[in-house]
Amino acid sequence: MAADGALLVSLVEEFISGLQDSKSSDTAIGVKTRQFTILQLVEALGLSLTSSQPQTRARGVQLLSQVLQECYGDLSEREVEVLIGFYENRLKDHYVITPYVLQGLKALTQCTTLPPGSAVSMLKSLFQDVHVQSLMLAERACVYNMLINLMDSREAELKGLGADFVFGFVQSMDGERDPRNLVLAFQIAKNIVHQGYDMGKFTEELFEVTSCYFPIDFSPPPNDPHGITQELLILALRAVLTGTPLFSEFLLPLIIEKLDSDIQSAKMDSLQTLTECMTVYDHKDLSEFLSGLWSSLRREVFQTVSEKVESAGLAALTALISCLSRSIISSNEEDSLKTFLDLVLKDCQHHLCEPDLKLVWPSAKLLQAASRASLRASHMVATAVLPSLIEQYNNRTESSQRRTLLEVLHGFIQAVKASQLEEEGESVLTTYRETLCSIVFSALSESNSALQVIAMAVLTTLGRQTGLLLESDVELAVIHLYKLIVEEENAQTRLAVLECAEALSKLHPAAFVTKLVPRLKEKIFSEPMVQEGGDAPPEEISQHAVRQRCVSALAAVSTHPSVVQKSTPVLLEVISAAHSGCMDLSVEEVVSACHGLQSIAERAADTEETGRCFHDIIILRLLAMALQAALQGEGDSGRRSPLAEEAVLSAIVPVISTACSKLQPALAGQTASRAVLIFLDGDVSFLCDVSLPSNIQLLKQGDCQDQSQMVILLMGCVCSLPRHVEVPQLDRLLSELEEFSCTCSHPLAYTSAAKCFAGLVNKRQQGEALDSLIEHTIKRVSTELDSPTSPRRMQAFTLMLWLAKALLLRYHPLSTALIDKLFLLLGDSELAAPAAEGFSLLMSDSPDILNRAHHADIRIMYRQRFFAENSSKLVSGFNSAASDKKACYLKALSYMVSHLPKEVQLTELPALLTLLLEALSCSDCGVQLSTLSCLRLVLLEPPPALVQQLEALLSRLLALTSSLDMNVRIASLRCIHSVSHFPVHEVLPSRARVLRALAKPLDDRKRLVRSEAVRARGEWFLLGGPGLK
Repeated sequence: MAADGALLVSLVEEFISGLQDSKSSDTAIGVKTRQFTILQLVEALGLSLTSSQPQTRARGVQLLSQVLQECYGDLSEREVEVLIGFYENRLKDHYVITPYVLQGLKALTQCTTLPPGSAVSMLKSLFQDVHVQSLMLAERACVYNMLINLMDSREAELKGLGADFVFGFVQSMDGERDPRNLVLAFQIAKNIVHQGYDMGKFTEELFEVTSCYFPIDFSPPPNDPHGITQELLILALRAVLTGTPLFSEFLLPLIIEKLDSDIQSAKMDSLQTLTECMTVYDHKDLSEFLSGLWSSLRREVFQTVSEKVESAGLAALTALISCLSRSIISSNEEDSLKTFLDLVLKDCQHHLCEPDLKLVWPSAKLLQAASRASLRASHMVATAVLPSLIEQYNNRTESSQRRTLLEVLHGFIQAVKASQLEEEGESVLTTYRETLCSIVFSALSESNSALQVIAMAVLTTLGRQTGLLLESDVELAVIHLYKLIVEEENAQTRLAVLECAEALSKLHPAAFVTKLVPRLKEKIFSEPMVQEGGDAPPEEISQHAVRQRCVSALAAVSTHPSVVQKSTPVLLEVISAAHSGCMDLSVEEVVSACHGLQSIAERAADTEETGRCFHDIIILRLLAMALQAALQGEGDSGRRSPLAEEAVLSAIVPVISTACSKLQPALAGQTASRAVLIFLDGDVSFLCDVSLPSNIQLLKQGDCQDQSQMVILLMGCVCSLPRHVEVPQLDRLLSELEEFSCTCSHPLAYTSAAKCFAGLVNKRQQGEALDSLIEHTIKRVSTELDSPTSPRRMQAFTLMLWLAKALLLRYHPLSTALIDKLFLLLGDSELAAPAAEGFSLLMSDSPDILNRAHHADIRIMYRQRFFAENSSKLVSGFNSAASDKKACYLKALSYMVSHLPKEVQLTELPALLTLLLEALSCSDCGVQLSTLSCLRLVLLEPPPALVQQLEALLSRLLALTSSLDMNVRIASLRCIHSVSHFPVHEVLPSRARVLRALAKPLDDRKRLVRSEAVRARGEWFLLGGPGLK
């Protein structure tokens, strides 16, 4: 013990006299390890704490406080009590000691053994003996943290102080200017307001000491390490000001005053604060200020110059009226809601009678915002406004006026719907249901496209509200929609028709099943009259367009399972008619029907009923017809089925793959089994609707194009299934696919086989079997690729590339061997260009396979990992490559960088800048475009390395403004535009040169190029002007 005492005395002496600050940590360790207690430390500090020199006393208190900051959790209640008494006494000491006293008290406020009454004792001493705002920043923060700690742990004791606690805090905070401390002070004020502290007669003082910062006007310094933002301060202060209705008499006049400001941020803050406080206010808090609030809100909407301010004003009005609607009034009180709405209607309603004047829209928005607030408000506003709007619509004849009135009506219908979401009750629109439906149907019969578009929007909104469209109304709506689908030529109107039909079909599927689908089917299969000369008349040409519109409409309305059951057979019948020759349909029309089926598969409700429809009917019929088309060739008549065309097959695959990706497990397993039976065993017995030869060998027909390309259907069937679905005979299937992809001579066939092989490998379970398969495939493709005279090098390369992607996505270690082989091929005389393009395939998302929608095994950030592991190889390969092969390395690098996330690009681009500038000189337009898109990102925040190469950059960019490719010219002009934002002293010397070079693209034959040239040249022309930059 004597030794410990000597050690303690030595540590104290070295800290105080030797000024060795590190000894405080050693002392804290001694206390933690119980070599000595905190009270023994106080005794050891005795002479220092009673010294006549303030600096010596300060060093003694500093040591004690620093030890307490590390050891406060180990103190007993008796020790805490003694220390509090000591520190309270020290608050009366010299001002140089105060900072260390506050540090010690802050540590003690964190103790769990704080004695009862000590919190009150500390605060009384603090408020009495310390003038907080005369302290330095860190000491003021210490005081605020003490208050926060005590409010968290000793709330009941602090509330016992009554309003004295609030008064003490007000005195402490008054005059605070540092944003870091304001965050703490606002937190304390928020706790006072929200946790029910008694503010008493100091309510106004607390409001004044916080509201003086409203609205917050703060811009953090660049690279601020503290992370204090204007938004953080705004939200913290708003939580204080809006936390209690006791502030209403002070806050509302302040908001009205601040809304007169010309500063947009002040207006936004005021409006958002007004909206927030409506959640805690009552009508009694608002009654005195309703007139002033309405005048301010009306002005902000009527005279706004900003959409944000207008939206905030409307939101504030909705919140205010919602507050008035919630209030409970007695029989002898005035109805505040009615009084306020009368004020709103008086100032806005008469403007709705003037659809040609500009005030109609702000007036309508204000009234709609009022309607949105509550069911009661919507009843009052709608009852006053709707009869007038309906009468005006019926009396007006000009389409523009009717469109304006219908848009206003639509806004009110939406507002009523929003109010019903908040409260249950009968819709006020029920009274006007018949009239509104009549207006909509008359507008749909008009020839004005804009009027028809808004009428369909109104129809959709009516359909989404219960009871506003009867069954007869829906059927009439379907008839109107059908007419517009068939007859309307305007693209905007056709799009609106499809959106309206899709929305209504979800809500009222029966009418679409009975009324629309049969009509569309009839129209699709109706044939135009044929003229004697045999030439296609104009009617036949337009019939093709109508047929495609009908197909699109069928797809759009097929979201409900009952509609899907009726619409998909129609689209399937279209494809069947084209296949059998019953109808003379173009390839584009068949592709359109396939796209319709794909759209249905994507958007239809994921139910077992829908899954069975696709599994039992759609997929089987498409497989059967495609196989029949491939096997029969041109047939005896010399006619070739459209389903044998590559474009149609490529459209059928997404239908099958999308449907398979959503199948339930049992159905997915059946689909996999059927696909394997067809392609491995030639068993087509379950395809009973068409005549097919038995024992067909589709994976053995490498020389027959029609039959070999059927492998694309296998890919659609098995590569989109969930990972847990087991594919039968998988080893045999993979072996056949590998052989087929390496020996087939048709690009679509061997590419599809390679993709199918890769898709199955990607999902296969990890293990020796998988590794053995991959090693065997790598050996085979390497043998073909290493033989310059092999006729199958392209097939082997394609298989290698897709296998590399499949393994890269799942982080398989054997992917490295394939990627290294790809790097070697960048120097190959025959495969260098495809190898460079291969980097784009590795980094990009594949739409038909190896994606998340098709349940591929994809690990996070695989692109970043691939870039980090291989970018240096590209750079070294470029440096060592022959001059005629360098372009391939540049192309590969450009593709790698362009597919990285933007954040990674900004980090990595400076190091690769030299190569990217070289890539701009490459003759390949694809390389130029991807490089320009990468550079444009880094040009927004140019690193020093880029500024140093400004001359080389500008030379290359200006040369590309004369490129033969329009997109390259546009991209280069956008980059030149961005360069104008470099530091003025860097770019000003190049101003004259750039202006001369940009004169040529001003006369470019393409309008888009000219417009970019005007923007870029304008920025460069103004460069360095007085007051600009």
